Amino acid sequence: MAWYNILMKSYIVGNWKMNFAVGESSVYLHKLTERIRASRDLEIVVAPSAIALQPLSLQIDRKKLRLAAQTANPHDFGAYTGEVSFAQLRGLVDYCIIGHSERRQLFHESDKQVRLAVAAALRNNITPILCIGETSTERTFGETSDVVRDQLLGGLSEVSAEDINKVIIAYEPIWAISSTTDAHIATPDEVAEIVTFIRRTLTDTYSSSIAEAIPILYGGSVKPTNAGAYLTVPGVNGLLIGGASLIADQFIDIIDTAKKVIS
Repeated sequence: MAWYNILMKSYIVGNWKMNFAVGESSVYLHKLTERIRASRDLEIVVAPSAIALQPLSLQIDRKKLRLAAQTANPHDFGAYTGEVSFAQLRGLVDYCIIGHSERRQLFHESDKQVRLAVAAALRNNITPILCIGETSTERTFGETSDVVRDQLLGGLSEVSAEDINKVIIAYEPIWAISSTTDAHIATPDEVAEIVTFIRRTLTDTYSSSIAEAIPILYGGSVKPTNAGAYLTVPGVNGLLIGGASLIADQFIDIIDTAKKVIS
């Protein structure tokens, strides 16, 4: 199956994590808006912290940029102190990052929470960006395929056949994230191997047409110097970016690279 021949929209997603106050977020968004041109084939998404989502939703130029939440509670409402639901985010964001490794590891989000969150996002017309990826230890012991398969299919287990094409997958191996102590940069060949495995798993579980249509992003120490190499990996439809998305020049360099690759 020649996945790299399938024409679909590409995505550049900047995960700001717990950075920028509301005012700083607004200034940075304004800077990006001034320097970015709208592109029909490339969706540029930024994920600020939760407190900035509402004011930025009033400021953002949706012809150039879209907003994503970094996480949300799968319950639509209830006695969940400190939480924000997908129902509350509806109309503010177009996307939500779900199952990020930091949520799984630092906040102990379970596979059940992840799959319920994916379903809740779809229920509220928010596109889920489902993150999957193995640790260094799991990779060392040859468990990559099992971990990736379990996280992928587990995260999609509450998704109906009608909604499966509304999901985005992000492969982000934990061992390649620069903030981890044992990180090393993944090679394009290493990324290609797992992306091919993800497509094959989707084909075996659903169909080849579904596998071809679902966008797969790569994340893990993405920088302007390596973005082009990852974007040309067969089957990769975009990038999930952490640290480099906090620096305007670097983020815009990656966007420009993506536009060149697409063209």
